[in-house]
Order: sequence, then structure tokens, then C-alpha cells
Amino acid sequence: MAQHALLSASSASRWLNCTPSARLTEKYEDTTSEFAAEGTLAHTLGELLLRIQLGGNDGADIAEFQEATKHVLFYEGMVDEVEDYTNYVMEQYNAALAKTKDAKIFLEEKLDYSTYVPSGFGTGDCIIIADGEMEIIDLKFGKGVVVSPINNSQLKLYALGAFEKYSFIYGIDKITMTIAQVRLNNISSWTINAEMLEEWADTELRPKAKLAYAGKGETLPGDWCGFCKAKAVCKARAEANTGFYKSHNKDSKLLDVPEIAEILALADEIKKWADDVQAFALDEALKGTKYPGWKLVEGRSNKKITDEAALGVILLEDGYQEDKIYKPKTLEGITALEKIVGKKKFADIASGLIDKPQGKPTLVTQDDKRPELDSVETEFDFI
Repeated sequence: MAQHALLSASSASRWLNCTPSARLTEKYEDTTSEFAAEGTLAHTLGELLLRIQLGGNDGADIAEFQEATKHVLFYEGMVDEVEDYTNYVMEQYNAALAKTKDAKIFLEEKLDYSTYVPSGFGTGDCIIIADGEMEIIDLKFGKGVVVSPINNSQLKLYALGAFEKYSFIYGIDKITMTIAQVRLNNISSWTINAEMLEEWADTELRPKAKLAYAGKGETLPGDWCGFCKAKAVCKARAEANTGFYKSHNKDSKLLDVPEIAEILALADEIKKWADDVQAFALDEALKGTKYPGWKLVEGRSNKKITDEAALGVILLEDGYQEDKIYKPKTLEGITALEKIVGKKKFADIASGLIDKPQGKPTLVTQDDKRPELDSVETEFDFI
């Protein structure tokens, strides 16, 4: 079983903002998901593809790669997606070699940042060092939310661990941190100098990590609550969402425009919080917990046919027409077809046959990269 640091790099955004959260979550079991397992498989494929391309193996990496493609979660288009990451890595490494023949590349490197974070360690997907410059490249296989490398706590911890490990040998002055979020076509980088990284580590990271390791500080809810194991029972989050609004306009019983804007900013978080509490309560109720005023019952369900082929034969024998009892054959959706065929090959095959209709208008924050619509002049036709 893989060892996990209490103050891990992957959860750094949470424990740096809400320092007690690391200890508060200790009593809750780690859970996994199909998405996480899929990401682990993608990382394995990425590492093996790079090792094969870099050479120096006796065929073991090829055999391991072939074995990985037999995984239950593997699909045809997965290699295409992972290759967006490996191609970028090889481009950067070849560019580094063009600068100096002494360029180095390290894959799945164990990184220790315990100088600043008690018992802190993590694993960097790829590190490239050449001529006083270092690049940390992190493969992200999720496609829910776009991840930015700018001031990314996880990447900064990886960079810090790599800097601690290699700076004395290679004299690193400039550090680039890159996110390769391949299924969202997001490969983006952020560069800082070594002094900036060390200043952050000394002035912000070290004191907050000390508080987090001791379980001290103030609980603070925010975007970082998403993967917190205590998110459903956190009092600070409950208080933020149940007492979220106080009117500023004392002269009116109706919300004004600025007040509506404030509530819009909180609406998604309130929905997520309520869903988290419901899911947690159901799980605990199944274990025997009784909540005053609530009871555990069997949910509503729909009837389903257990043997469609057998029922079809019976209906046909009873005189019903085939075109009446069977649906017409339908093609799988685009996402499923991309997995079956492969993303790049499907794009070639389906060229000219895919249409992207106009999206339904939606309100988003000003930092969203999509262009703003003119709500007065733009016409929409939605069902």
C-alpha cells in the first residue's frame, strides 16, 4: 500500500488555507473512486511510454506497458490522451539537450520537502534540469475543472522538494511549473526564480505547515473543501452556508443587483455543501446512526427487464411487430466513440460530421476565459 504524507502536496491547497483540516480528517477512512483509479492508470502509462522513448530498458517496460493496456479501465483513446503529455515532455527534454548535453530528466521522483513541512514528501511526475533551469511537469487526467499552474501549491511543493534535492548539484536559478491536463487540452506553465520559491517556503509555507501538523489554527471553508474528508461535518462550512447572507440594503425588502451578485457567488458552494451533508448522513444511517426526525427507507425504483432477448422472442411469437417493440439502432455518443476509436483517429474519421451547437447562456465569474455575450443584441434559440 502506498504511503501518504499527512501534509501531502496534493492536499496542500486545503491545509495551507485551513490548517486544522489535516488532523481533523485523520479519523476518516481514505476512499477511492473509478476516476482516481483511471488517473493512476494514466500515470502508469505515461511513465512507461517515456521510459520506452528514452531507451535504456531491456524490454521490461514494454511488457509492463502491454500489461497495463489490459486493465479494466483502459480504453483505446487513453494512449492518445497520455501521449499529449509524453510528447510535451520529450519536446522539453530535447530542447534541454539542445542547450546542454548534460540535461537531466527524472520520472516519478520521490521528493522530500520536510525541511519546511514536517514529514513532508511527494512524487513528481517529471523533472527536467538543464543549464540552471528546472521544469516540473505534472500530469492531470481529470476533466472536471481546469487547473492552473499559477501559484499552485502542489506544484510549488514538488518544485521545493526537487530544488532541495538537486540545487547543490546543478545550481538551479529558474523554475518552471507545468500542468499537463490532457483531456482538457490544457498544457500551461508558470515560471519563478529560486529566490521567490524559497521566500514563499520560509514566510508562508513553514509557519502554516507547523500549525497544520499540530492541528491548530482557524478552520476556513473555501474552494479547497472539495476533497476534504470532513467537509460534510465541518462547523465552519455549515456556518458559512447556513448564515451566508445579510442584507446591506436596509431600505428595501427586495434584493438589489449587488446583493444578487453576492448570492450567485455562493450558490454553487451551498448546493455542494448540502449534497455532501446528505451523502454523509445516508452513509452513517446505513451504519446505524439515527437522526432525529429522519428514518431510513427503501428508495423508489423503476421496473427493469432482466432478459430483453427472451422477452422480445415472446412478444414476437405473440404477434407483435418488431418495429413496434424495438427501438431503432442508435450510435454511441461522441465521448464513448472517442474512447472506442481513439480521440485523434475519431477526429479524422468524423471530420465534417460533428456539429457543436450554440451553448445555452449561463452566468459565470469575470475570470472565466469565455468571451462575454451581449445580452441585448444577441439572439438565442433554445428549447
